[in-house]
Amino acid sequence: MPSYTAPTKDMQFILHEVLKVTQADVPGYEELEPEFTNAILEEAGKISSEVLQPLNAVGDTEGCKLENGVVRTPTGFKEAFDKVKEGGWPGLDMPEEYGGQNMPYVLNTAVGEMFSSANQAFTMYQGLTHGAASAILAHGSDEQKNTYLPNMVSCEWTGTMNLTEPHCGTDLGLMRTKAEPQDDGSYKISGQKIFISAGEHEMADNIIHLVLAKITGAPEGIKGVSLFIVPKFLVNEDGSLGARNGVACGKIEEKMGIHGNSTCVMNYDEATGYLLGEEHKGMRAMFTMMNEARIGVGMQGLSQAEVAFQNALEYAKDRLQGRDVTGVKNPDGPADPLIVHPDIRRSLMDQKSFAEGARAFILWGASMIDRAHRAGDKDADGLVSLLTPVIKGFLTDQGYDMTVKAQQIYGGHGYIEEWGMSQFTRDARIAMIYEGANGVQALDLVGRKLAVDGGKHVMAFFDLVKNYIKENSGQDEAFDKDFLEPLKKASKDLQAAGMYFMAEGIKNPNNALAGSYDFMHMFGHVCLGLVWAQMGKAAMTALADGASDKEFYETKLATGRYYMARQLPATALHLSRIQSGADTVMALEAANF
Repeated sequence: MPSYTAPTKDMQFILHEVLKVTQADVPGYEELEPEFTNAILEEAGKISSEVLQPLNAVGDTEGCKLENGVVRTPTGFKEAFDKVKEGGWPGLDMPEEYGGQNMPYVLNTAVGEMFSSANQAFTMYQGLTHGAASAILAHGSDEQKNTYLPNMVSCEWTGTMNLTEPHCGTDLGLMRTKAEPQDDGSYKISGQKIFISAGEHEMADNIIHLVLAKITGAPEGIKGVSLFIVPKFLVNEDGSLGARNGVACGKIEEKMGIHGNSTCVMNYDEATGYLLGEEHKGMRAMFTMMNEARIGVGMQGLSQAEVAFQNALEYAKDRLQGRDVTGVKNPDGPADPLIVHPDIRRSLMDQKSFAEGARAFILWGASMIDRAHRAGDKDADGLVSLLTPVIKGFLTDQGYDMTVKAQQIYGGHGYIEEWGMSQFTRDARIAMIYEGANGVQALDLVGRKLAVDGGKHVMAFFDLVKNYIKENSGQDEAFDKDFLEPLKKASKDLQAAGMYFMAEGIKNPNNALAGSYDFMHMFGHVCLGLVWAQMGKAAMTALADGASDKEFYETKLATGRYYMARQLPATALHLSRIQSGADTVMALEAANF
């Protein structure tokens, strides 16, 4: 049976020694003293390991069952959901006026990683609710906020997002779900949505669906899409639950992973819905939810990589297999442990350096969201918007790869379900697909995000890297060699790719689009290179100041050096692919494949 221990010490290191949250000029960050954040993280870690993690395999093996229109979640899920609600965890960063605790998003992100590592399928129920509540908070009327948010913040009611239909996925302009205006200002929603996470279940009194649909007579394509609030049970004026709405689960999807989450086909038969935001501006409102969800999905890539690594590490220390080529390390046993072998070390270092770098990257991204929302910083908002497809696409691709590496360390046992490693791989796989498949993330990055505000935000990123290197160079020869020089080279590769797109993409757009996936990964590596340089600097500073936990900081430095030497040079490969253009990619006619 796999286990999970929350990496609270590493989170504290990132928050206080790398991001230095209490020194940031972001409202609310002054309260994030180490003792305060440690208490929250420790408690969240305890719930993760003691309540959520033991149910992970249960959810995987039992799955959800549809009985007479009601979805039954796996054994123990409802009791665990009640405990999470009692602790106020769903509303950690939501406004106090609606029952939340108004803590910064960066802290909520750290807690979310723990919960997701412990039980990704379970955590999606509250995660989708948080996103739906955020959309209502940003675009709803005062009446809508007062009607829905208090119960959604507490997760007495949960929420969903309904985009995909059987005939259209990413191209939402093709949707057929209709909204007929009614005399009372409401709409009748009719259509079918698929792949709806947490679409139906028995753990909440009501489920608030956010549904994309086209109002009768709306413009064609994506410009004619509106967003609607469609509750499972209608809400009376006094806040009590009224009649059952015309929405029902028609089927539970059979999936590769996340079996504990009820992924539903939802049928809308003249269901009563209420316009959220403006007519025909549904994508704008939905993107409030989707952008948050994409960062959350990037976090899922990290979370599955982390828990898989933890278990692979323990197995590698315990499993006896072969002898160390440099000399026996376990003379009293028939063989040495797996961890003595260089190839096992390589795999573990890949996993460890990714997980710790990804954690720093995503918490940095969360801090930019706080800066944008709490301090009104438009530059921070622009930069995190640029990085959102990188966070989603790169971290989920790499996170999945790391679960495969972890599974591989087990050898044949990694392929056997009773050891639990295949679940991490299967659960991680969906993160590369939903909330916009990773190929779409790459196209969004290159086709839209790079050019936003005249390229201001990508230039700001390059300046950020350049200034960091300039401000920290020449202070320590080893730091320059091990961290700054690799970062400088990787950043130059990224800039060269951008210049190629500008020069060749104008001549032939396919030259840019054919290289978009490589660019997304190249960008991700540079981001991890930057945060590893920052972590390396923080570790060196702590050691110079006589830190008591010398081993922690020395380990951090060794892990960072590994990433800079063994992973960051991948930018050169990606650049070579990008500069090869689109000719080889587009050479075959469709019929010749």
